[in-house]
Amino acid sequence: MILKPLPVFERWLSLWVALSMLVGFGLGKIAPERVAGLRDLEIAAGSQINFPIAILIWLMIIPMMMKVDFSSIRNVGRAPGGLLITLFVNWLVKPFSMALLGWFFFRIAFASWISPADASQYIAGCIILAAAPCTAMVFVWSSLTDGDPAYTLLQVSLNDLIMLFAFAPIVHYLVGGASNLEVPMRVLTYSVICFIVIPVVAGMLLKRVLNPERLSSLGIIALLLTLVLIFAFQANNISGKLFHVVLIAVPILLQVYFNSSIAYSLMRYFRIDYSIAAPGALIGASNFFELAVATAIALFGPESGAALATVVGVLIEVPVMLSVCAFCNRTRYWFPSSPGLVNPVQ
Repeated sequence: MILKPLPVFERWLSLWVALSMLVGFGLGKIAPERVAGLRDLEIAAGSQINFPIAILIWLMIIPMMMKVDFSSIRNVGRAPGGLLITLFVNWLVKPFSMALLGWFFFRIAFASWISPADASQYIAGCIILAAAPCTAMVFVWSSLTDGDPAYTLLQVSLNDLIMLFAFAPIVHYLVGGASNLEVPMRVLTYSVICFIVIPVVAGMLLKRVLNPERLSSLGIIALLLTLVLIFAFQANNISGKLFHVVLIAVPILLQVYFNSSIAYSLMRYFRIDYSIAAPGALIGASNFFELAVATAIALFGPESGAALATVVGVLIEVPVMLSVCAFCNRTRYWFPSSPGLVNPVQ
């Protein structure tokens, strides 16, 4: 099978992301006072939610949320197998496996190189990252593997609904248990309202009057600017703890490949169609890193180890997910294929 050529943006996605990271890092080192001024801006007094990050995340997520159709949930029964597998991996495997991996590596395997205080922060950041399943970028990953767009939309819609209720308690109890850090439910609730509820509601309202495809470039620009700010805020952490960045990447990489392998293997075992199996594996592996970074900053501060851990997740997200996409494309012959099991998106 000849694969369709990638659009220009997706083809050079790693380059744009890498350039944004470098620009942000450079700004953080060259203009630390101005970056500090931006870092101190809160969306409301005492909220601990950074105002520029919040605005950019809204601009990035809302065009994606305009594609979400919660009425598609009525089609759950038409293709339950793939959906159940990805929900199982997303919510019953992923956050708990990350908590276990984080605890093992930072408390035991890397204990000689990392202080207990840093270990607690890194565990917290990794758990926050894993507890936020991908919503926005998964549309890109799915398109790169010829995934069923209706299935992807259905899965994103369900994940958004589940996150409304599950994200805060999972982060609260897992982070508190594995890292022994205090996790205020008030700040978590603010994060859920700010980065999930508001974009979902705005997307539902705006899609009635605007075409989401016309705003796709806005979402891309906002994504890159978000990365610039994130890496500007973390410039000193990254430059001062390069070895820690490498260590943090280890459990995150293992977690991504572990969860995508579980999802993909279960899809193959139950003979799920490729157009559902591929995006299912990708959804089970990737992260809603914008929410994770914003939540870590709100909980522990922009220069915290937890925020650094989520930033490392951003650093490796694109190349790692592109490698998973490539693997899925090479192994599509493992699966049966059909036009799709869920009604096409209108």
